[in-house]
Amino acid sequence: MDARIDYFGNGLAGKVMRHLNSAAKVIDPALPTATQELVKIRASQINGCGFCTDMHTKEAAAAGETQQRLNLVAAWREATVFTDAERAALELAEQGTRIADGSTGVTDEAWAGAAKFYDADELAALISLIALINAYNRINVINRQPAGDYQVGMFG
Repeated sequence: MDARIDYFGNGLAGKVMRHLNSAAKVIDPALPTATQELVKIRASQINGCGFCTDMHTKEAAAAGETQQRLNLVAAWREATVFTDAERAALELAEQGTRIADGSTGVTDEAWAGAAKFYDADELAALISLIALINAYNRINVINRQPAGDYQVGMFG
């Protein structure tokens, strides 16, 4: 499988990615790395973005995430290996991602659940992280960016 265009080698695309990556750097210190990677993995799974699922699974493992937790991200509701704060972030990520499925958006219950564990800046970071990973997912899905070859640290 080949990508439709060489997105990573395209000048215009490179400018877009640099801006998205700059936004991601603002978010980074606001949330635990594990929470960020779990959110990115779950949204990427929902969106069918193999490239981002591959990337963030590998990045999470390199950051010390266990294989057990990585294997259970898709089934987080039934798994006992996630904290309540991580579960709240995963719920927010799912509901915020599934708006493309015609859902009504993020419920008040999901928001209240996240607000129990995260302050206003952390919630802003979560919202922004979910929006960004969905943007990355859409770029990769539209371009049919193949998965499997990502190496940790490949982009920075």
